[in-house]
Amino acid sequence: MTSERIGQMLGTNPTVVRRTMAGLREAGYVSSVKGHGGGWTLARPLADITLLDVYKALGAPELFALGMATDAPECLVEQAVNAALGQSLEEAERRLLARFGEVKLSEIAADFTRRAGDTKRGTCQGRHVA
Repeated sequence: MTSERIGQMLGTNPTVVRRTMAGLREAGYVSSVKGHGGGWTLARPLADITLLDVYKALGAPELFALGMATDAPECLVEQAVNAALGQSLEEAERRLLARFGEVKLSEIAADFTRRAGDTKRGTCQGRHVA
């Protein structure tokens, strides 16, 4: 599939798609062919790729937008809240990444196929997908 088509499906610029896919290509999960008839293809079976693999290939981005307060580092309340929040976020991240390692892309694809069979056609953000 081309970067343009993926960009249309995701509602983003094809350049963003190419930048994102580059990490997946470097990890050996996808390959690309330039020019007419080119595009992105899987380089490995979906059963061999986990969500954790994708997460790492994308540079291990921040998982949570919630962060520590740093307005008044000398404030004892801020310190106490940050300590509790930090421990909670670390535990949540460990658990989430462990779960990512258990979920194979083939399972997600199978779920999609089942859902597609139930509805014949669906939409993602208002865009039709086959």
